[in-house]
Amino acid sequence: MISILTGTVLETRIDSLIVNLGGAGLLVVCSPDTIAGTQVGHTISLYTSLVVREESLTLFGFDTADNRDLFEVVQGVSGFGPKLAFTILATLPGDQLREAISSEDIARLTKTPGVGSKGAARLVLELKDRIGYSANRNVNLVGLWQEQVTQGLTGLGWNAKDVGRALTILNQETLAQESHGQTLSTPELLRRALQILGTS
Repeated sequence: MISILTGTVLETRIDSLIVNLGGAGLLVVCSPDTIAGTQVGHTISLYTSLVVREESLTLFGFDTADNRDLFEVVQGVSGFGPKLAFTILATLPGDQLREAISSEDIARLTKTPGVGSKGAARLVLELKDRIGYSANRNVNLVGLWQEQVTQGLTGLGWNAKDVGRALTILNQETLAQESHGQTLSTPELLRRALQILGTS
């Protein structure tokens, strides 16, 4: 999978860029802000996510790894495909989306084209404990280990509410551990999540 792309911009379009990568011109769907911020002939680096469908392969490009990761997380919410997830991140990038979900700001979320009140409520319900801000400190809760632990717990039959509860506790514990220079591997974090759910 292509996760980072660096190349020369060959062409700018309304909703995408053509980027030269090793002699091939790749079409990368980008936000209006990203497109407006570059010019033909300039070198650009994008964090990318490849969406595979039976009839197509679509490469989405983002200015930051955070926006790319959020894009992939939002796609996991029922009813939110890649196009809508991309539109959300183009309208409410990074911290703005996280803040809207944390504060349960339905009105702000529904300003995104294609997101109604029910969809906004679903975003809050499913993502508040995963990508929101903690109560004590503004911390990005999106990361590779969170996704892997989520997938592991879901595969073992735990529901979204239980997974969110376990991640909230794990995030608090990992912050404390990191402050003392300690880190746990993803398998260790998954085992800890199972302990949390098994004793709660």
